[in-house]
Amino acid sequence: MTIVAIVGAQWGDEGKGKVVDLLAEKADLVVRFHGGNNAGHTLVVDSVAYALHLVPSGVLHPGKTSLIASGTVVDPDALLQEIAELTDRGVAVGPDRLKVSDRAHVILPQHRLLDVAREAQGSDARLGTTGRGIGPAYEDKAARVGLRLGELRRLDDFRRRLERALVEKNFLLTKLYGMADLQVPSVEAIMERAKVWAEKLKPYLVDSAELVKRASADGRRILFEGAQGVQLDLDHGTYPFVTSSNPTAGGVCVGAGLPPRALDHVLGLVKAYTTRVGEGPLPTELHGELGERLRKAGREYGTTTGRPRRCGWLDALAVRRAVELCGIDHLAVTKLDVLQGLPELKIATHYELDGRRIDFMPADADDLARCRPVYESWPGFEADISKIRRLGDLPSEARAYLDRLGELAGAPPALISVGPDREETIVVHQYF
Repeated sequence: MTIVAIVGAQWGDEGKGKVVDLLAEKADLVVRFHGGNNAGHTLVVDSVAYALHLVPSGVLHPGKTSLIASGTVVDPDALLQEIAELTDRGVAVGPDRLKVSDRAHVILPQHRLLDVAREAQGSDARLGTTGRGIGPAYEDKAARVGLRLGELRRLDDFRRRLERALVEKNFLLTKLYGMADLQVPSVEAIMERAKVWAEKLKPYLVDSAELVKRASADGRRILFEGAQGVQLDLDHGTYPFVTSSNPTAGGVCVGAGLPPRALDHVLGLVKAYTTRVGEGPLPTELHGELGERLRKAGREYGTTTGRPRRCGWLDALAVRRAVELCGIDHLAVTKLDVLQGLPELKIATHYELDGRRIDFMPADADDLARCRPVYESWPGFEADISKIRRLGDLPSEARAYLDRLGELAGAPPALISVGPDREETIVVHQYF
């Protein structure tokens, strides 16, 4: 038995979809353990791109079971749309292959409206959310007024809880944010949708913790798929510019119902440079021509929102922090090919903060925003690496860059992506 967790070691968008898809070929169960449809994973198989937002990336492999676990929040309409789109493209996503936790919380229309209304309050209030209602749904979960998918089995109870849940939300939307009553969906309108949700989603609902427990007890190979990245973790990220859940390896245990000692390996995803979407500090951000070159070469636009990503040099302090927080054994380095043709490569090894040099990420986002990176420079490489499948065949400059990343991060590379397609990968260490 092998149980592997995949986590993003930066600010998300590290290429988790491709790596999960690659490893899912030999896994039995692929589990999405947190977040919602604010995340997006792009997979390229035989030059065909698939964009997934909530459905686990293992769904492209026949015979595998995919699970959306209880730590997630689910927009039922978005999930049904994603299932329909995959089905239209010939990917079977029936209840025999996709399971959804009956403990997962429901994203309601009011959650989305609140998300958008808050972001519209001005630059000081902006967090750079996707507007999908993820944060407000997790707020209701913590406040113990949220609705769970399992309650769709009893629509009368769902309605009673919905009425209670909407009292505060509708007050905020109409009185604080100035929306007209007609702009806010009524209980009746939501219940009409809930009937559809119940009819279509009930066959997918399971006790996810029990499913994971049985799979583990039966010795099945389990792959846990994270969303976002460690630097967006609610507790350990660049707060308040973070997501509303825990993308760390510890989030696997909470979000999927797994004891910590059950994890065999943690694989940290690292882009060969750094990107971030939305607001918040990014010490190595590049402005101007070089940043734009990375954005265009790496196609750095959000899978979910289409927003351009901010780009910068590799930040080894951020990666090392993720390694320490998650117990990462190995790194999967993605988009190494994007650096092809650059005459010089840089890695941030320290920060300068208020006149002193530090080798750690400050906890305060304002302090991090004042940090100036201290770089090591490395020669770039010119060769096309997309056809390379062995580590030893990489250009010496690329090898040196990867070796130094492993030293600084405290974890060696196990996979290196040299192109977007599934097959364009160097496998150094096998997990399954």
